[in-house]
Amino acid sequence: MDADQNTVPAGKTTRDTAPGGKRIAVITGASSGMGREFVLALDRAQSFDELWLIARRKDRLEALQEQVRATVRALPLDLGLASSLDTYRELLAAEKPSVQVLVNASGFGRFGAFTALPLDDQLRMIDLNDKALVAMTYHTLPYMEPGSCIYQLDSLSSFQPVPYINVYGATKAFVLSFSRALNVELKKQKRDIRVMAVCPGWVRTEFFDHAVLDDTIKYYNRFFDPKEVIDKALKDMKRGKDVSVCGFDIRAQVLLTKLLPHGLVMEIWCKQQKK
Repeated sequence: MDADQNTVPAGKTTRDTAPGGKRIAVITGASSGMGREFVLALDRAQSFDELWLIARRKDRLEALQEQVRATVRALPLDLGLASSLDTYRELLAAEKPSVQVLVNASGFGRFGAFTALPLDDQLRMIDLNDKALVAMTYHTLPYMEPGSCIYQLDSLSSFQPVPYINVYGATKAFVLSFSRALNVELKKQKRDIRVMAVCPGWVRTEFFDHAVLDDTIKYYNRFFDPKEVIDKALKDMKRGKDVSVCGFDIRAQVLLTKLLPHGLVMEIWCKQQKK
C-alpha cells in the first residue's frame, strides 16, 4: 500500500477505503506489563473476532490464548525496525480487517544522566516510543470505522521536563501532543474515531527491570497496579476524555506542573532525587 492509498480524505470514513472484515483489536507490547493487561481488559469489555498481539516474544503472546475469548494472532515483531512496520502494513492490506481498538503500548525507558547513557539506547527510545507509535497509528487508521478508538500509552513524564529521565520524558511529551492533536483532527474530519493518551505515574511492571540501571532515581512517590490504570483508561475513553490520569494525587500533581514554572518543578524533582 503506497502513501496515497493509506490516506483517508477529510470527511470520509474508513468504509470508503477498507471493506468490513474481521473485528479485531491490535495491541503492541502485548507480551507483558501494560500491554498484556490491555489484552485481558479489552477481551473482557468487548467482543472481537481476533486479537492481533504484537511483541518480540512469540511464546508469551501465544500463551495469552488460554486467558481470552477471542482468537489470538501472535505477531512477533520488533517495532523498532522499519521492516516490522512494513510487515504489519502489508498484513493489514492483505486481510483488510475492521480494527475496533488500537493500543500502542510498546516502549521502553532508561533512567540516568544524558551523557552517561549509551547514545544507541536513547535513539532506540525515540524509534520505539515515538516513530513506531506514529507509524502504527498511520497504518491502522484506514482500517478503523466510526466508533473505534486508539489508546496511546503515555506517562506522567509527558507533562514536564524530567532531568535524569531526559529523553524518555521527551518521547512521552511527544506522544501527549501528537495524541491530543490527532484526536481533534479526527473530530474535525467527522471520523468518529477517538484518540486518548494514557498517562500513569509509576506502574509496577517489567518496565523497571530495563529502565533502572543504577540508583540515579531514588524517590518513587507511589506505585500503581496495571489493572487500575487500565480500568480508569477504559472509563475515561467512554467519558470522551483525550487524556487519562489514574489517581487523585497524580491528577493534582499534573495540575501543579501546569500552574508552576517548569524551572521550579524540575528543581523540586532534583531535590527529591538528591541531585
